[in-house]
Amino acid sequence: MKENDKLEKLDPIATLEAKFAKSTYFIADEIKNEKVSAISTGSIHIDQITGINGIPVGKITEIYGNESSGKTTIALQTIAECQKKGGTAVLLDLEGSFDLNYAKSLKVDLTKLIITQPQTGEQAFDMIETLIKTNSIDLIVVDSVAAMIPESEYQANMSEALMGAHARLMSKGLRKIQPLMNKSQTAIIFINQLREKINTFFGNPEMTTGGKALKFYASLRIETRKADLIKEGINKIGIKTKVTTVKNKLAPPLQTCFIDVFFGHGFDYDNEIIDFAIQYGILKKNGSWFYFDDNKIGQGREQLKNTLLKNNELFTQVSEKTLAFVNNEKINQ
Repeated sequence: MKENDKLEKLDPIATLEAKFAKSTYFIADEIKNEKVSAISTGSIHIDQITGINGIPVGKITEIYGNESSGKTTIALQTIAECQKKGGTAVLLDLEGSFDLNYAKSLKVDLTKLIITQPQTGEQAFDMIETLIKTNSIDLIVVDSVAAMIPESEYQANMSEALMGAHARLMSKGLRKIQPLMNKSQTAIIFINQLREKINTFFGNPEMTTGGKALKFYASLRIETRKADLIKEGINKIGIKTKVTTVKNKLAPPLQTCFIDVFFGHGFDYDNEIIDFAIQYGILKKNGSWFYFDDNKIGQGREQLKNTLLKNNELFTQVSEKTLAFVNNEKINQ
């Protein structure tokens, strides 16, 4: 008989129970397969490609992209949607670039938005940890990762080189808040920027700031890229942005959509309703004419939109039918 066969075999559950709290272990089939709740981004297109109808609650989301590609607009519209549902949102404005008038134009309730301006990255993570622990914050937006200056860098002079300080800050901070996120009802959005790698001849020459930790801890990573300018005559009135779910641990990743972001106004929600109404056959097209319930309502896209926006009752009917189709498709996925 082998020596190991003589050893007393202990019940692993009983052994764990004697030493650890019940909340730290469980049998696999005790896990509840709960559906992840989400906060709408205010864009039907973006909500649809996330697969969960928006920004996931209790998870970390990264929104990154080039300058002026719609990152902040998505974050602010999400704040507005959170507030519409009675939620509380906090903006960590590390860049000091919060535009009061733009936020107001996106229907953000400024009387209910909490804004903090931490001086260092460490202070920002301390604030995030404190806010999560209140159990009363629904959404935290960090603008931006690039502006989360490590305290060591903040106190150093310009001649000192502090290699990797930013990456170490992000790794330590995210590692600290991740366990809190798992048990919270708070959604966090980190806005990040793209930088060009130096001396890169092969592969993607772009990278996000703050090292690799955020890529690892984020359940959802959304990339924004400016695809085209929107013009009215010779005037530039907005941008067409390509949005991609580069990483998604909650639904199929690599989903793409295009959204219109208008300067000073944000998303064109009405236009998105019309897009989906045509896609689902709620608005039918015959030749150049569009029909709703067999009634002619406009020749060409512009006339269709003008007719719908002038007739509030008609647009409400189209919206309700369209959203019912969109929501039903999400349920069936």
